[in-house]
Amino acid sequence: MSSSDEVAGGKKTSWPELVGKSIEEAKKTILKDRPDVKTVEVFPVGTPVTEDLRFDRVRIFVDTVAEIPRIG
Repeated sequence: MSSSDEVAGGKKTSWPELVGKSIEEAKKTILKDRPDVKTVEVFPVGTPVTEDLRFDRVRIFVDTVAEIPRIG
């Protein structure tokens, strides 16, 4: 862990190694590293969110199209 990835007590607060990974893989890693996290929220990049600080929540922002968009 680099110093930017931890807070007092050695708990991770960010996961730069998850950039480019699947949402499910990211959630699994976050919850493994921080079992005290109660909520992992996923939003499109640019989604407005509240600015309250909660140590039991992690937000993942995504902007990748994973499959071909189709009519139907």
